[in-house]
Amino acid sequence: MSAKKLGKSASQRAMSTTGYAYAFLLILQTILIGVNAENRLQQGDSPIEVLIWMINQCIPVLKQASSFQEKQKNSLLPTHRRSEDR
Repeated sequence: MSAKKLGKSASQRAMSTTGYAYAFLLILQTILIGVNAENRLQQGDSPIEVLIWMINQCIPVLKQASSFQEKQKNSLLPTHRRSEDR
């Protein structure tokens, strides 16, 4: 196997590991939002207020996930394709 092929598979493995770590952190952040929402409900906030708060908390999480997905997609494209997409 050539060194070039080994380098590609190593970088793909690193990207995959980074992706899993990032996914785990986003899931953890979402779980913490849910726990905080449960606490707010127990403190007497109305369910509608808590739902609105949760939506406002989850929007940045979704933006982060989308941004990471876009970066990952662009890093896997060949160089000539990256310039066409911009």
